[in-house]
Amino acid sequence: MSTPIYKGYNFTISPLQPATEILIAELGAVGFESFVETETGVNAYIQEKDWNPSILEDIYVLSSNEFTISYVQEEIEQVNWNEEWEKNFEPILVDQKCSVRAPFHEKKEVEFDIVIEPKMSFGTGHHETTHMMIQHLLTLDVKDKKTLDMGCGTGVLAILAEMRGAKPIDAIDIDNWCYLNTLENVARNSCTHITAYEGDASLLDNKTYQLIIANINRNILIADMNKYVTCLAAKGDLLLSGFYEEDFEIIKKTCVNLELVFNTKIDKNNWVAAHFKKV
Repeated sequence: MSTPIYKGYNFTISPLQPATEILIAELGAVGFESFVETETGVNAYIQEKDWNPSILEDIYVLSSNEFTISYVQEEIEQVNWNEEWEKNFEPILVDQKCSVRAPFHEKKEVEFDIVIEPKMSFGTGHHETTHMMIQHLLTLDVKDKKTLDMGCGTGVLAILAEMRGAKPIDAIDIDNWCYLNTLENVARNSCTHITAYEGDASLLDNKTYQLIIANINRNILIADMNKYVTCLAAKGDLLLSGFYEEDFEIIKKTCVNLELVFNTKIDKNNWVAAHFKKV
């Protein structure tokens, strides 16, 4: 398969939040597939085949009076992204129980050994949100629970859920690269109970799950929360992350208004992963 060619935008944002989250969500909706948050804003990347000169015209946050956002466009040299992340990707260990590593890393003697090649997908375990969601899954009883991993990225959380006994599992991501990457990583970890789908919350119609995992961002979580709750079985568990500590109260309020009960949360570097239950 030929290596994709990318275009990059370096955004400078003031104040950083919630403008950065909103911008990432809006850019993702028009085809941007990779984001790197910086001290001054965010760098965003899109495949050249998905780009057009007017792609930023309908990005609402860029014209908002609440924030000051400037950007510089750059041409990205054609590179082998797999080789790039291999240069920098280090294995991680979560609570001495779960290892997330690349195929070329030495296997660790842990209870759950996950092998992934993230390529351009989100979810290596290095980001605080993925790390904390792994922590939740390590303590939650998921055996034989029908599970949804919404915004699955690399599929790492769905893979861990299966390793801990969850089944069957649906893994959904709106990004084609993530969908394909999840398929690869599911096969790489010999998972047999995970079905991957490319799409959004509209795929959840008439579905029911006992466990829903959603590591996305605040705005999408809030927009789709009613759909998650409708799909969640009685006494089901909802794990949410992808938002900051200052956003927790609005997430909690949204969940409580839909008759969910707050259970617990984990904090890491101002990021939050929360556990809610349906009564």
